[in-house]
Amino acid sequence: MKLYRISFALLLGAGVLTSCEDKLDVTNPNQQTAATFGFSADDLEENVIAAYNHIRMEGTYARVGFMLDVCRGDEVWNASQVWYMPFDDLNVPFTDEIGQWSWRDWYYTINVCNFTLSRCGEDNNALSDQMKHIKGQMLFLRGLGYYNLAGYYQNPILITDYNTYSTLEGLYGANSTYDEVWDQVEKDFAEAMTLLPTRDAGGEWAKGRATSGAAAGYYARALMMRHKYAEALTVLKAIINGQYGTYKLMANYGDNFREGPDYENNDESLFEVQFLDYGSQGTDDEWTPVNTSPNATQGSAIESNFGPGDCGGWADLSASPWLYNLFKQERTTSGSLDPRLYWTIGTYEPEWEGFEYGNVCYTLPLTADAPMVTNNNYGGLPVAKNTNLRTGLYDKVVTGLHCGINLRMMRFSDVLLRAAECENEVSGPTQQAIDWINQVRNRAGLANLNLADFSGNKDKLFEQIANVERPKEFGCEFGRGFDLIRWGFFYDAGRLQQLKEHGTFRRTNDRSRVKEPVNYSDIAAGDTELKSSYDSWIQGHEFLPIYQGTLNDNPNLVGNSANNSTSNADYFTTNGWTIHPVVNL
Repeated sequence: MKLYRISFALLLGAGVLTSCEDKLDVTNPNQQTAATFGFSADDLEENVIAAYNHIRMEGTYARVGFMLDVCRGDEVWNASQVWYMPFDDLNVPFTDEIGQWSWRDWYYTINVCNFTLSRCGEDNNALSDQMKHIKGQMLFLRGLGYYNLAGYYQNPILITDYNTYSTLEGLYGANSTYDEVWDQVEKDFAEAMTLLPTRDAGGEWAKGRATSGAAAGYYARALMMRHKYAEALTVLKAIINGQYGTYKLMANYGDNFREGPDYENNDESLFEVQFLDYGSQGTDDEWTPVNTSPNATQGSAIESNFGPGDCGGWADLSASPWLYNLFKQERTTSGSLDPRLYWTIGTYEPEWEGFEYGNVCYTLPLTADAPMVTNNNYGGLPVAKNTNLRTGLYDKVVTGLHCGINLRMMRFSDVLLRAAECENEVSGPTQQAIDWINQVRNRAGLANLNLADFSGNKDKLFEQIANVERPKEFGCEFGRGFDLIRWGFFYDAGRLQQLKEHGTFRRTNDRSRVKEPVNYSDIAAGDTELKSSYDSWIQGHEFLPIYQGTLNDNPNLVGNSANNSTSNADYFTTNGWTIHPVVNL
């Protein structure tokens, strides 16, 4: 009996010890680590959501990350003459921390993508459809991250292997070259194209997500950054022909800039950043990616930057007089104004009586005697696009990260105009190029262009696309700064002079003068109210400098052309790329 009791006690003790040991090995699901998380598709779906969330941050597309490129273009100027000032003047010092926010936030996104991709494996054929879609989305978002980093910072650090983060040497990487980064961007988008479904096949799942069409569109964009026009044209033709889903122009141009399920993720949209409609959001603005409020707003501050001061906006950025007068130069076939002007710039025009919501600014009636300006001190033409200035929904700007309008980052009209540009570069003016342009013009009610008007002149058709069709279709949207870099406009005296003319604006509190044409030559003649953003451009500052604090933290990192104020003209020359001369249309 005694031996029996001892044996029983030993068994019981062993059982207790075993149980204790098992309990010590139990993973706390609320304290997961990189070693325990991400081994199932359900885990990785959470990472997908996290990556999409990161492209809605301050430095990606919620405010600064979007606006820095808008400032870089010739369609917008700084009406506040304070916020965004050095970015508009293209002379950002390397000590300006705001310029680092996009660097910070895109690397947050890339980090999530790299971790997820490390769990997906190399053999795509071995993946389930769900895993293919996960991997495809992560490749797309990583490609998007490096697309922006290369376009802003020229030679960022290229990290694609999650294991790199396991050592200090890996974390403190050196710069990659501009070409190396673009090679990776092309690779990521190209692979994503093969893994993602089309928007048609994706159905409800595809709404708000990257699809093969989105990947194809951005792949073509990336190819065009280095003048690979023939390759890009092949991809763009495939998109137009429906290989990556069915896309078409919305009948109403304004439907691309309203919030709500009736307008967002529409037939024209290849990819857009998702924001919750105003009224369905929380109340806490999350300006940095380390904030994790359960009551986050989940909107953007694009409207806050553009919004006129009289309507509660921050009154920071205005449309250029050049863009406004470009719209005024051509009437529709019915004799009216181009309807894209209504949705791009918030001016009073007699033609707008009875059109859409009429002459309104946040439901405030506009009259010829009471025009709206962006900034009460410096004037400016209010930007209407991607705001509620023309939607009739609200009577004022709700400032902060509250705007619920999805940002359509790539629309089918961009595919058409890019295809026309590539066709022109490869074959010169052709009827096919003209037909693609006319699809976009016809939606606006404008008359067809005729091939005979360009008489085999490739430079002339390029001028039409670059400085008429694209500004009127995409005015005040993200992307113009990328275009100016890929076209080489900073490296040609004639093109730089043209930018100075386009970028001329008047700083005045006289509201009656905001719509009048301005002339760059009047600056030299002594008109002190006039200024041109491009007069202050410093060589190399078509890119943003890498922040000095980042350079101090990483001894392996060096500055770029903006840090060193060096010209990038030789890069164009070495590659043999064409900078089209200015042509008077």
